[in-house]
Amino acid sequence: MRTRAKWLLGSLAAVLAVSGGGYVVTAQPQRGDGGQERRTGGLPPATAPVQRGDLSSGLQVEGTLGYAQERKLNAGVPGVLTWVAGEGSAVERDGKLYEVNGRPVRLLYGATPMYRQLKAGDRGEDVKQLKRNLLALGYGTGLDPEDPLFTAGTTTAVKRWQKAHRAAETGEVGKEDVAFASGPQRVRGKDAAVGDEAVPGKPVLTVTGTERIVRFQMDAAKASSAKAGEPVTVRLPGGGSATGKIDSVGGAPPDDRNGGPGGGGSGGGGGGEKKAKVEVAVTLDKPAEITAPDQSPVTVALTGETRKGVLSVPVNALLALSGGGFGVQVVEGGRVREVRVELGMFGNGRVEVTGDALKEGMQVGIPKL
Repeated sequence: MRTRAKWLLGSLAAVLAVSGGGYVVTAQPQRGDGGQERRTGGLPPATAPVQRGDLSSGLQVEGTLGYAQERKLNAGVPGVLTWVAGEGSAVERDGKLYEVNGRPVRLLYGATPMYRQLKAGDRGEDVKQLKRNLLALGYGTGLDPEDPLFTAGTTTAVKRWQKAHRAAETGEVGKEDVAFASGPQRVRGKDAAVGDEAVPGKPVLTVTGTERIVRFQMDAAKASSAKAGEPVTVRLPGGGSATGKIDSVGGAPPDDRNGGPGGGGSGGGGGGEKKAKVEVAVTLDKPAEITAPDQSPVTVALTGETRKGVLSVPVNALLALSGGGFGVQVVEGGRVREVRVELGMFGNGRVEVTGDALKEGMQVGIPKL
């Protein structure tokens, strides 16, 4: 007898779209064809076992290993660049970032940018963070880091710092002396070279934090499968792996903002509309142990939802039944019978199935691809 069911190859995209690319969908079986099972003729070209176990809806996506908090470091004062930190170098507190007219601009830690000349009588958050740096460097004994006033003691501490660097002991600090950043900085690239004119507001260096992170992009429609705080596994170049968690989800990747390079947004010229994407950032549990080069390709495994102890079959074992709903072909003793099933979660090429006649270890037919 000729089967009235069809392998679900042409319909699979629709099924996955309904399931949201990996989440639960329950088929509404129609029993107009007369029951749970029926006999069919002809053996399928291949079979696979019905398995019982944990099924995850997790995805695997391609990402890039990088560093956190990339930004441009602009010149603070005019002059000629006489030295610039090298690409790939790490600069810590009090280290040199660049020199203008032979005068070093040093890195100090703080969230408030260096926007004014700091001197006796000034008050503000930038004064507090200057005091914290002087204390950390051993020049600010007795300073109160929570006092926003630039006191006489602050002036003395600044002069000690200047003396240690053989600089003029003015007791004042300006944009020609320091740049503030959140922590140690890694030089990703040079935006100007020795001998160039430094222009205030124009970039000298592209810097990042020193902590390794992973970034990847997802279609905006699937971004709900990545949630902040969710654990992930990162497969590294060379075969190693690392664990981490999703730090942030959202924001257009750099190439997608304003419709991608050159704007436009819709991808005209016959290319169809460009799918909206979001950028996802992953922090690593042990970033100091990652030695792979910057911009190395990695694979990120998202955990997703997990179903415990469920029956599952390969997705391409599904049949679209002529009476509606879905089924599989069970192969036993050289004979084939159709078993109607209800679908649960999709994940990693398999689908959760339930049905009274379906048992672990049964062989189900799959098409020869």
